[in-house]
Amino acid sequence: MEQHALYVIGGEDDEQILIVQGGDGDSCRLTCTVRNETHHADAPDYFSAFQRIRKRFLEPKGLIPFCYGASLKVWPSAMSRDMGRGLKAYKIETGAQATELVGIFEEGPDIIPASVATQEEYSRDWIESLRKLMR
Repeated sequence: MEQHALYVIGGEDDEQILIVQGGDGDSCRLTCTVRNETHHADAPDYFSAFQRIRKRFLEPKGLIPFCYGASLKVWPSAMSRDMGRGLKAYKIETGAQATELVGIFEEGPDIIPASVATQEEYSRDWIESLRKLMR
């Protein structure tokens, strides 16, 4: 089981959450410890499980993890979800093909913390921008 200590935006100074990867077979389970509470989410891939944790347990507390998986311009491809269980995702930019993969629990200087809804909206806009390029 892998563990990830992640800083959060919107919390106390230097506040962190702990994410533990688990699961078996087709299920990807994340366990999140935040403010002495433990929460679980199961999904077909870790990116989806992370979205569930964020939406159900972190966002109601006003918290956004500081990592690529919660960054505005990061989204997994279908293949990264299927083959890599959603542990890696692409950095995306409107009007450009994605080329750089990053670990969803990694951090970097180009992270733009975002809610699940805002990140999903940006990914839809990005996909539409690619469709326009192909016309």
